[in-house]
Amino acid sequence: MLLQRRRARAGARARHAAEHTVNWADRRLPVSEGGGLLRKAFPEHWSFLLGEIALYSFVVLLLTGVWLTLFFKPSMTEVVYDGSYEPLLGVSMSEAYRSTVDISFDVRGGLLIRQVHHWAALVFLSAIGVHLLRIFFTGAFRRPREVNWLIGVTLFMLALVEGFAGYSLPDDLLSGTGLRIAQGVMLSIPVVGTYISMFVFGGQYPGEDIVPRLYSLHILLLPGLLLALVTLHLILVFYLKHTQWAGRGRTNRNAVGKPLFPQFMTNSSGLFFMVFGVLTVLAAVAQINPIWTYGPYRPDLVSTGSQPDWYVGFLEGSLRMMPPFETVVAGHTVMWNVLVPAVLLPGALFVVLYAYPFFERWVTGDHEEHHLCDRPRDKPVRTGLGVAAIVFYAVLLLAGGNDILARTFDISLNLLTWIFRVSLVVAPVLAFVATKRICLALQEHDRERLTEGEETGEVHQTLAGGYAERHGPLNPEERHVLRSRREPEPLAPSPKEGDAPHVGRLRATLSGWYYDDRVDVEEEPEPGRERGRESALEAGRGAAASEPETYSGESER
Repeated sequence: MLLQRRRARAGARARHAAEHTVNWADRRLPVSEGGGLLRKAFPEHWSFLLGEIALYSFVVLLLTGVWLTLFFKPSMTEVVYDGSYEPLLGVSMSEAYRSTVDISFDVRGGLLIRQVHHWAALVFLSAIGVHLLRIFFTGAFRRPREVNWLIGVTLFMLALVEGFAGYSLPDDLLSGTGLRIAQGVMLSIPVVGTYISMFVFGGQYPGEDIVPRLYSLHILLLPGLLLALVTLHLILVFYLKHTQWAGRGRTNRNAVGKPLFPQFMTNSSGLFFMVFGVLTVLAAVAQINPIWTYGPYRPDLVSTGSQPDWYVGFLEGSLRMMPPFETVVAGHTVMWNVLVPAVLLPGALFVVLYAYPFFERWVTGDHEEHHLCDRPRDKPVRTGLGVAAIVFYAVLLLAGGNDILARTFDISLNLLTWIFRVSLVVAPVLAFVATKRICLALQEHDRERLTEGEETGEVHQTLAGGYAERHGPLNPEERHVLRSRREPEPLAPSPKEGDAPHVGRLRATLSGWYYDDRVDVEEEPEPGRERGRESALEAGRGAAASEPETYSGESER
């Protein structure tokens, strides 16, 4: 009895202390208002984890980057190496290269942290790219998420610059070759190219200032911008609520999934440790960027078979495929063979990425809010454009290693270059046509499943003596998903009010191209639809009873 009373008194004191702490914090911080956020629903589909992988890779980058700053010396002052790596003894090099070699061989755990940092950078950019593709193919960039799409594209662009800056810091022969190419790209810009190069490098190439300047960008300015944009991106995800896949009980006015606390937060924390663990294992078993084998940078040397990291490989490919083409204007040479592939092409790429949500809205005339994801097959033109862009990028990436491919497969380098040039024009068009036809075929298959049912594999003999396959009823969840697809009609040829006649005709033509080829799904009769709604409600109640983890968030504002 005495022990029970002591436990009761201890519990009462703990409750009183907790209440006092919460009340104290609530008077100073928005604790009560934040309680509702802890119950915000997040969908459980695996495709929504791609953004989290990018986030947690960024966290690993910050943690390992802070550690590396303690040992790296961002200086181009010339020194003579006298460390523990014997092949480099007596070699002149910059302090930046010397400190990186010391981190790799003389600092306990230094090589592991360096490789974790490099692998995390590659995974970070890859996850952002795949996350953007998921958003594009599912239509998650539409209203009201256009601003979040712009933020995501900006994050991708800043991550590219951040990755290149970090890649160039060691001042080894490979990264120095990349900086030499970057300086040539700057010089190709008409009129101002020379001034840009002098400003960036602090004088004639390579100068003495490029590594310290890249270091300041890499550890201060760019990470600060990335942190600010990531925070804004997450705030908008919370404010606008998460998109979700179509299904029974899921509408444009709710969010169904796991509550933020404790289920989603627990799963997300586990994912963070998995990402950290996988990156550490990669760093331990897969060597990356062994700068000691490249040697320090010298302007008169270029590494044989040098290849950049994948995220800038497409620029390497575009430079290698562009024919030599220059124009002299008023005594000034315009180097189209560098300007077009390395300045205009990436600029056009990001302009298209920024503009696409607004272009699609203008073409389709769709100004409604969308919180349900599209299946890629239901938007054949958008999916075809996305696949064509991926093929275009893949050709550029492969062309960036044309010398390695030619040597490996014993093919003429000139022949391989021409194959890539033709493929850059033809392959995306073929990919678009094939993808669109596949999407339409999948739509036709979906309509057959709705009308005839699911194939069972059982064959029976008909009265006429022939054979036919039996069909069973379609799963109610799949039936609801297939029935939920509704495609709008193409815009009428008459121009919209305020539009010029030729603009209206162009808009109607593009709208017809976007929507004309589709396989419509017949609507169910009203009684069946009512029964479907009732069964959906019953299924939702049953799911809530059998799966307590599933949580339906508050209705849309």
